[in-house]
Amino acid sequence: MIKPIFRKNKYHFHLWFPALFNSTGGIQRYSSLCLEAFQSLYPDCAYNVVIKHDTDVPSKSANLCFHITGHWPLPLRTPALASQMMGLGLWQRPDLIFSTHPNFSVTAYLLKQLIGIPYWVAAHGIDAWNIQNPSIKQALKNADLILAVSNYTRDRLLQEQNLKPDQVIVLPNTFNADNFQIAPKPEHLLKKYGLNPQQPIILTVTRLSQSPQRCKGYDKILQALPQIRQTIPDVHYVLVGEGNDRPRIEQLISQLQLQDCVTLAGYIPDEKLQDYYNLCDLFAMPSKGEGFGIVHLEALACGKPTLGGNKDGAVDALCQGELGALVDPDDIEAIAQTIIQILQGKYPHSLMYQPEELRSQVISRFGFDRFQKSIGYYLQQYIS
Repeated sequence: MIKPIFRKNKYHFHLWFPALFNSTGGIQRYSSLCLEAFQSLYPDCAYNVVIKHDTDVPSKSANLCFHITGHWPLPLRTPALASQMMGLGLWQRPDLIFSTHPNFSVTAYLLKQLIGIPYWVAAHGIDAWNIQNPSIKQALKNADLILAVSNYTRDRLLQEQNLKPDQVIVLPNTFNADNFQIAPKPEHLLKKYGLNPQQPIILTVTRLSQSPQRCKGYDKILQALPQIRQTIPDVHYVLVGEGNDRPRIEQLISQLQLQDCVTLAGYIPDEKLQDYYNLCDLFAMPSKGEGFGIVHLEALACGKPTLGGNKDGAVDALCQGELGALVDPDDIEAIAQTIIQILQGKYPHSLMYQPEELRSQVISRFGFDRFQKSIGYYLQQYIS
């Protein structure tokens, strides 16, 4: 499927992102690291970066320019974005368009039809599943390359969108390992939440969303807590994240009488997440709608035992169970027993209890250097 296209010494790339500087989230982090990888691989090339939701960006430089539509009212933002993408594409005629959201592929496909610009599309998870819009389906079918973040996402795309197998490759997510280091439990968080250093702490970091497609499993952990407390009475659960599902979660905590052993920490900025990972003894997110789960990598980089669901992209993030525990996300009993095993030091996988080795393994498999090398390999097929 991949074929050489470019025949120049200097190339021009268009990178299309939903957000980059003014928000947080998995796609935003992925977009930022993609830009870094492109620039590191080809520092002398020209880059025009189109961002839908940002309102403030750095000043342009000799070979890097940002274009934003975040100042447009939300109902007008999508047409404004498409107009900007089309105008820049027709004027600058880049050698490649790379979009980190499938919705943008519709405009990329139109440019390909008009002037032959090739385009790549990244597919993360829910953004690429159950796509019904015929324009997006057609645009994906005509993409030169689709980069799925996990085998689970790739398999769903192939099943649902009738794509060619060689059109969809797996480029696993990455993370900034420098931002996540092994450290003792932070004193200020122990004091803030009234916890002691010996107390077993479970952590989940995610958005609290009511969407049925975004089942992150934090409610399953709450349902498992009464059983866990029978064996580990002083266990405490810290749930980091905000969203429209919080009222339901608060009600569930009340119904299960868990007020004394659950902390809803709310939104925590990215730069403070390392402290929360280091606060816990186990990171647990038994999801079943996750495209990959960068949070698993961040927890592992802090040397923490990690639990994920066995029905989604977490299988890739935890390397089929080599780096963590995988459980049926619908089995409360299995979730409870696995958490008890891990917290009691009885889980039958010694790597769980080797923080430095966990960190080394996750960096080796998912660190930025490997991610950049993979992007470079596929780009090289085009520019060699």
